[in-house]
Amino acid sequence: MSKPPLIVLTSRVFPETRAAFERVARVVANEASQPWSRDELIERCGEASGLMAFMTDRIDREFLERCPQLKVIGAALKGYDNIDVEAARERGVQVTIVPDLLTEPTAELAIGLMIALGRHIPTGDAGIRRSGFAGWRPELYGTGIGSSTVGIVGFGLVGQAIARRLSGFGCRIVAFDSRPFGEISGVEQMAFDDILKLSDFVVLGLPLTESTTGLIDAAAIGRMKSGALLVNPARGSLVDEAAVADALASGHLGGYAADVFECEDWARSQRPMSIDARLTAPGARTVLTPHIGSAVTSARRQIELSAASSILQALAGQLPAGLVNPPNVKTAALTG
Repeated sequence: MSKPPLIVLTSRVFPETRAAFERVARVVANEASQPWSRDELIERCGEASGLMAFMTDRIDREFLERCPQLKVIGAALKGYDNIDVEAARERGVQVTIVPDLLTEPTAELAIGLMIALGRHIPTGDAGIRRSGFAGWRPELYGTGIGSSTVGIVGFGLVGQAIARRLSGFGCRIVAFDSRPFGEISGVEQMAFDDILKLSDFVVLGLPLTESTTGLIDAAAIGRMKSGALLVNPARGSLVDEAAVADALASGHLGGYAADVFECEDWARSQRPMSIDARLTAPGARTVLTPHIGSAVTSARRQIELSAASSILQALAGQLPAGLVNPPNVKTAALTG
């Protein structure tokens, strides 16, 4: 009798996710909060048929060559810039993603970042904890969403979800995407440079691709409205963090909020190894969260179960949901 297939889960998962696999497969799972090292991950995947991958994993050509039994990688992700999907296709390894379950919680966090940055919420909270509260003072005047022009750069699913939430604030919403999008009530289509010049808030909703890496660099920030606020809930390497720190120091940029950082983008060999210290320094005009865009319990459970379902479909010989590299079809770089 042949052994059940081996499936490796690279991150701690919900019990329901593990149970879905254990009915039909052997399971090796990382139960710690820290990711396995690359060598340990490759060693554990040496005989694996299926792999559930997360953002902390870098799946490249070398990895695939050292895991010859692998048939499917189910990414509990929407963007998949950390996986070489073309190399996987060449080796007959199917790669699946979860295209829609991260959208709504990420858009929700984007609004939270905008409010926190514009209204100085972290600064006010820190001041009370440090010095107590003696009553109202004429301080911490900020930028409200309702009186602002909000520019959304990248108008795919996440960008559109952000716009829907903004519609209740009464702000002017302008948007840019490299692909034309249909007319949407309350949203003005606008060129990228015009968004930079006009917007009080610039909010990023782009995938990370070769063409979008470093899109918000010193030159782009220089074209932004003086005092504008930049919000990045999408991918860290869309932004040159050193250029952001320079613009904050000069006063040209009014503030920066981010849930994602350059150091996370494992596929970039030249990425910074840490967040620019000027962005985390006391008093910096920043709001930084530790990549919690999809960190809603119900959403994360659904994301894992969706990825698990795709892995099991592939191992059963079915066409898995969320497949991004069908055989004999050259794969586009990324999705948003």
